[in-house]
Amino acid sequence: MGLKIFLNSVFTRLLFILHSLVGVWRVTIIKNNNMYWLLALVNFLLCIEMVLTLKLKKGRGIKWFSPPIFCYLLSIVPSLWLLEINYNPEAINDNNRTRENIRLAYNSFSDVDLLNIPTLVASLNEISQSVWTLGLHQTFLLLLIIGKWLLPIGVGITREQLSQLLLMFVGTAADILEFTSETMEDTIVRSNIVLVYTILAVWTWSMLQFPLDLAVKNIGCKQGSSTKRHLCLLVCRYSADLWNIGISLLIQDGPFLICRIILMAYFNVINQMLVFFAAKNTLVVLLQLYRLVVLLMDFHTSLENQEGKVAESCCPCESTIDPEVPVSDIDTDTKSTENISATIVLSQSLSEGV
Repeated sequence: MGLKIFLNSVFTRLLFILHSLVGVWRVTIIKNNNMYWLLALVNFLLCIEMVLTLKLKKGRGIKWFSPPIFCYLLSIVPSLWLLEINYNPEAINDNNRTRENIRLAYNSFSDVDLLNIPTLVASLNEISQSVWTLGLHQTFLLLLIIGKWLLPIGVGITREQLSQLLLMFVGTAADILEFTSETMEDTIVRSNIVLVYTILAVWTWSMLQFPLDLAVKNIGCKQGSSTKRHLCLLVCRYSADLWNIGISLLIQDGPFLICRIILMAYFNVINQMLVFFAAKNTLVVLLQLYRLVVLLMDFHTSLENQEGKVAESCCPCESTIDPEVPVSDIDTDTKSTENISATIVLSQSLSEGV
């Protein structure tokens, strides 16, 4: 195991743990209860995973799955849930106030001596809850991308595939941040705890795509796979494309669209940004369905071509007669064979009579 792999593995996980501890600290401040520090015990999973990875895998990740990203999700998501549930109602739906809070927080923080820890902590506590919650959401998504970049690549993943995955994560993170910030800022949503739980559940469900690396690498078909069932062969050939379509329809754009339609149709929550992103989700879902139909048609065409080639190579109608042999010789050989067979049958009958 090289020094670079060791340092990247340890440094990335330390960043995850530090960010998780900041989230737990904010929960203890909001709840005014130090018992919530018990949430930090989840970080022991990340420490255990780091030790096992360094010892058994030499710092390398496993194929198609990222355990450190998954452990990081387990450590930070509960804190973000508690911060969103205990959101300050005075800061709802007031963009001017939020901008003013950010400006005041920046001015107060810039005048603080960073070496003076008590003063620094006191200045951080003066920052409003809305700014803290939004900042934790933003840094959470950024750390997912940066951490995936810094972590040693897993088995079977090339650097070119990793770059594709990171670019996909950037777009995905932007959509998720827009979903939470644009839906949770409405007064009707914040006043209905069931809606808050539903939106947070959809947000958590969309996070499950980050530990997986199936979106850039096909499984690959071994030789002789043409004899498999059609469904298995389809997944074998187009696993990356099917995973991308599944993420969009079942994990991200599909649930986001359903949630936004319910907000507009049932709860009468209508604003310009909500309508725009609902239209965007609708367009993405339609394009993904169109992509799925194209893949199925291409797969069906390839199967028909393959079956046609097999039928041509195994056609029983092909003549087995040597064109260089005259027909008369073939007839003569056939008659000779028939005469010999008749002689054998006659001799057998005579022997039985005797």
